[in-house]
Amino acid sequence: MNSEYSQYDVFFEITPDLVCIAGFDGYFKKVNPAVIEVLGYSYEELYAKPVNHFVFEEDKEKTAMVRKSLLNSEPLVDFENRYVTKSGEIVWLSWTSQPVEHAKLVFAIAKNITQKKELEAERNTLLTNLTEINKDLRHIGHMTSHDLRSPVNNLLSIYELLDYSKITDKDTLELMEVFKLCCEDLREKLNFYSQELKDKQSLYIPFEEIDLKKIVKKVSKSISSLIKNSGATISNDFTEVKKIQSNPNYLESILLNLITNSIKYRKPGIPPVISISSKLVEDKIQLDFADNGLGFDMEKVGNKLFGFQQTFTNQEDSHGIGLYLVYNHVKSLGGTIEVESALDVGTTFRIMLNA
Repeated sequence: MNSEYSQYDVFFEITPDLVCIAGFDGYFKKVNPAVIEVLGYSYEELYAKPVNHFVFEEDKEKTAMVRKSLLNSEPLVDFENRYVTKSGEIVWLSWTSQPVEHAKLVFAIAKNITQKKELEAERNTLLTNLTEINKDLRHIGHMTSHDLRSPVNNLLSIYELLDYSKITDKDTLELMEVFKLCCEDLREKLNFYSQELKDKQSLYIPFEEIDLKKIVKKVSKSISSLIKNSGATISNDFTEVKKIQSNPNYLESILLNLITNSIKYRKPGIPPVISISSKLVEDKIQLDFADNGLGFDMEKVGNKLFGFQQTFTNQEDSHGIGLYLVYNHVKSLGGTIEVESALDVGTTFRIMLNA
């Protein structure tokens, strides 16, 4: 028996994950060396103060709420929060915890996901910057081709008004003809590049036939733990329009951001209920995405809802990027998006795409 316990102790000591045993009183009872290495505190320091003492200030409230669920014998999976190390650095940890009622203990394992979070932040920033740059370049291209055509047309109009009978110099007449040809050539090239710019927009975003039910299932599967832990239910009705021509990457990103937002901004104590439907409206395909979450005060939010880094809650993981990406993806697909929402009622996003 002693050898068995010894083997367990070895596993506890050498595993790179953070392994903790905490009491229902909120104090660490035992931690492995990985906890010491990541947080920088001694065993004595960690055992002397409540667990929540080491949690990042903005995460203390949600961590305390999760702890209440644990005390009610509800296991915890993939819960993310931030801790402050002894040196003052912030680290992200992802926890899986199991309470044991009769022992009044919680057994927990955490992974250090700080690098993953930093990479996600860099990726979101890069994606946002690329979206902005792409949009600016398209705008500059359209503006250039449009604004240069008017002066060229004016030059050609002036040329037509010239009275050639008053010009007797042969070289001057030849230069005037060359001038006319150059202007006409420039106008032709501007018209060509303007059309090329319009045509090439679709080349950067390849379209294919997409089964709406399958893509919702794919996105839901990618965040299955989040859906399960939140108690969310997702229903869909694609009986009228089952398939659409679109870009799968953009559409997945739109659905992913809308679903995760509905879960993130759910009403306390009420599981998220999300419905997604499609229908044909004249020559457009309408996708409706509705939830029963916290909703927005549209009078206050106004047209800032889809703005870059615009946030409307105090949640620390609100970065104002999700809806910004949704808006730009919809625009890139040639569509429009509208919002209907009310506080404590929920939100409906209505996306209109070309059929």
